[in-house]
Amino acid sequence: MAMLKETLRKEGGALAKAKAVRSSARKLNLVAASIRGKSAAAALTQLTFEKRRVSDEVKKVLQAAVANAENNHNLDVDKLYVAEAWVGRAFVMKRFHTRGRGRSAGIEKPFSNLTIVVKERDNSKELSSKRKRSFSKKEGA
Repeated sequence: MAMLKETLRKEGGALAKAKAVRSSARKLNLVAASIRGKSAAAALTQLTFEKRRVSDEVKKVLQAAVANAENNHNLDVDKLYVAEAWVGRAFVMKRFHTRGRGRSAGIEKPFSNLTIVVKERDNSKELSSKRKRSFSKKEGA
């Protein structure tokens, strides 16, 4: 964890975490994957209109990461983008459901951890070599 914070300080980024989000990691990762690589404003807009219940939690964490970048690291909010968003399993609450004939069935209620890293996008950088190749193929055709 300390190593992650030090690398973020060097690279100019900020992070926010949510622990014990009441959703399975698999469902939460679908929402997190939909905002990876997008600008912070576009990701917030997408999360506002997302149908999934867990998108509200993801939106709160993204807003916290943007606020951390602005207040603690003095980054420009307009240039921020979601550099990383990852999900991990936290713990599972186990309950039981009574069934017929004196039996019971297990119920598992999973929780997850969510981490979002935002960084400042430098627009002056050249296009990556992969994107250069794709543009050159289009021009030649």
